[in-house]
Amino acid sequence: MPHSARRWRCGRHVLDFDLPAIMAIINTTPDSFSGDGLDRDLSAAIARARAAIDAGARILDVGGESSRPGAAGVPLEEEIARVVPLVEALAPLGVPVSVDTVKPEVMRASIAAGAAIINDINALRAPGAIEAVAATEAGVCLMHMRGEPRSMQEAPSYLDVVAEVEDFLLERLAALEAAGVARERISLDPGFGFGKTLTHNLELFRALERLCAHGVAILIGVSRKTMIGGVTGRPVAQRVAGSVAAALLAVQRGADVVRVHDVAETRDALAMWAAIERGRLSAY
Repeated sequence: MPHSARRWRCGRHVLDFDLPAIMAIINTTPDSFSGDGLDRDLSAAIARARAAIDAGARILDVGGESSRPGAAGVPLEEEIARVVPLVEALAPLGVPVSVDTVKPEVMRASIAAGAAIINDINALRAPGAIEAVAATEAGVCLMHMRGEPRSMQEAPSYLDVVAEVEDFLLERLAALEAAGVARERISLDPGFGFGKTLTHNLELFRALERLCAHGVAILIGVSRKTMIGGVTGRPVAQRVAGSVAAALLAVQRGADVVRVHDVAETRDALAMWAAIERGRLSAY
């Protein structure tokens, strides 16, 4: 399905996908796997967000709790303290602000502070999570995860990873629609690296066109992940080229949003793609 056939309504923002969008990662954690966590440094986070917009980001994704494999949870009050002041500062910048959280209380506080998207690795399965979003106009991203961050990479197994991920995402999509959340407000994320081996990730990646065939915006996040290291042999700090290549391949297979650390480099790759494949110069 061409990008232009889908759109994502997120509060007062409507993202059309005539061209795919870059989502910039803004971590407020001290323990981000990628080494770029800002640990409640509000000024640094605002500066990074502004730089990301200038570099081509159309969405800012704020996270206050690490979801890397083996990560410990963060107390509710601490996560709110990390996230809400930053959302309040970023909401006026003109692009939708997404908050990466599994906690309904953080969802409510973030939306009240101006967040336009809730990006939930748990696909709104926590008690009260659907209700926290359904009564608002916020967009939502539902991600597939097998297990939970602390243990998800301990021997994950599937009979058919593509079918199981697809079935899960469609079930969660149906649950939200039954709760009154319009399909245009929902995006789906297959959850690369969340309870999946390298083989699972590669198989799932090859099937992205299948996941993009349901008329719902598709978000892909592989930036600097273990998957990239598993293929390239590079440590986290040296995975920019592999990450950009993966983002480009995701877009070629129909992804609407790519969630990345390295916005400028991804923007350049997508600009070349847009010029060659779409005849769109200066599209980014």
